[in-house]
Amino acid sequence: MSKESKSRNTFIMFLLAFLVAFFVVSVVEVLRSSFAPVTPDVQVASAVSPDSSRITGSFADLVDRLKPAVVNISTTKTIRAGSGQFSSPFSENGSPFERYFWGDEFFERFFGDAPKREFKKKSLGSGFIISSDGYIFTNNHVVEQADKILVKLSDGKEYEARIIGKDAKTDIALIKIKPAGRLPIAEIGDSDKLRVGDWVLAIGNPFGLEQTVTAGIVSAKGRVIGAGPYDNFIQTDASINPGNSGGPLFNTEGKVIGINTAIVAQGQGIGFAIPISMAKTILPDLKTKGKVSRGWLGVSVQDITEDIAKGMKQKNTKGALVAEVFKGDPASNAGIRAGDVIVEINGKAINNSHELLLLIANFHVGDRIDIRFLRGNKLMKADVLVAERTDRTEFAARNKTRDDYGMVVQDITPEIAQYLGLSNRSGVIVTDVKEGSPADDVGIQPQDVILQVNSVKITSKKDYLRELSRREAKQNILVLVKRGQSTFFVSLHQ
Repeated sequence: MSKESKSRNTFIMFLLAFLVAFFVVSVVEVLRSSFAPVTPDVQVASAVSPDSSRITGSFADLVDRLKPAVVNISTTKTIRAGSGQFSSPFSENGSPFERYFWGDEFFERFFGDAPKREFKKKSLGSGFIISSDGYIFTNNHVVEQADKILVKLSDGKEYEARIIGKDAKTDIALIKIKPAGRLPIAEIGDSDKLRVGDWVLAIGNPFGLEQTVTAGIVSAKGRVIGAGPYDNFIQTDASINPGNSGGPLFNTEGKVIGINTAIVAQGQGIGFAIPISMAKTILPDLKTKGKVSRGWLGVSVQDITEDIAKGMKQKNTKGALVAEVFKGDPASNAGIRAGDVIVEINGKAINNSHELLLLIANFHVGDRIDIRFLRGNKLMKADVLVAERTDRTEFAARNKTRDDYGMVVQDITPEIAQYLGLSNRSGVIVTDVKEGSPADDVGIQPQDVILQVNSVKITSKKDYLRELSRREAKQNILVLVKRGQSTFFVSLHQ
């Protein structure tokens, strides 16, 4: 064997020995660390709260204290076959978040000759006791149109309940039972002090599984999800499922800070609760009147987009733009006009139309409020006497138009006015909108009525074309649109 071969073999044997030694040392180190005790400074608690003295690794003691105030609610309602009450399996019973996918037209078309019959629909929900004599908070959609409401306590006792008051706009209901003795109650907390990231507990009856407890954190506050005009939801990742509706959302002090209400069927860990501060505000009305009286200003408002701000020469998009003022109502009597921008009420800044709506609703009938608003660049104020809000019938009218912005418009004839139910013939009606045009981009639709262009009142197609001709090249125009009984501004640009 040559010297070169011996040297090569020696090197290979040395390398193999080194690799074997390295592997053995590594295995021993892994085994040693796996069986080593965990020192106190690296232990992780299973739950953490803002006050670690309250929650030290378990919610068990807190849950034992809270469960007796949480109730199971079962309802029975009569449904006529073919009445459209066929809902998605992912939705809550009768909830404003429910989407019906079978309707009257479908059943009339295919089963119109079938005899109509009635059947009993049973649904489950949750609630919590707020007074020892039997008053219970739950969701309106849990008990709405129910023929019979049965409440089951944590000890198994059952009582028939009656509706004391309900409010569909906030989806809150107050019901009452007549217990044999005094009941344990859920202590009401302050949802305004809630912070994103705080721990919360949900207790309820998802899918009929009584007294189910889930935990999570507050994911967000003030969520607007399109459920109603007073959306102001707490978002949480504590599991909320069908049957949890109406149940309480607790903080780590064991106080109710929300009423579990809605879920996102397509998402995991996304649930919504009504802030308990909203429920506390309407409780007196629910208890004494059975319904809620809300403040009314008498305006239709909208948010200010960047384009609208440019068209109005506003510095920013803050405030609520008045799109319509109802004649004879408080705002009209105080001199507020369409095109004004409300920026402050009783010293509180208004950032958007939703904030204004929530604030006005919380005022009482007869309250006097100080409103600050912009008219052009001038800051003005008005002293307004709040009236009572009444439900107004709204319907969706459509429109058409065609010009440089993609619309076709025409004068409103007596026949058109009669067909659309228009009280007068002011403005021009849109009869066509080109897909992908500037008008289409801002949401203008056939049968919309254009009332103003750049703050100039439009009474005919001639007025409309005249104002369009006055615009400068590439200049936005601010258009006041009427749709049904609502009006709103849009900014059109080429």
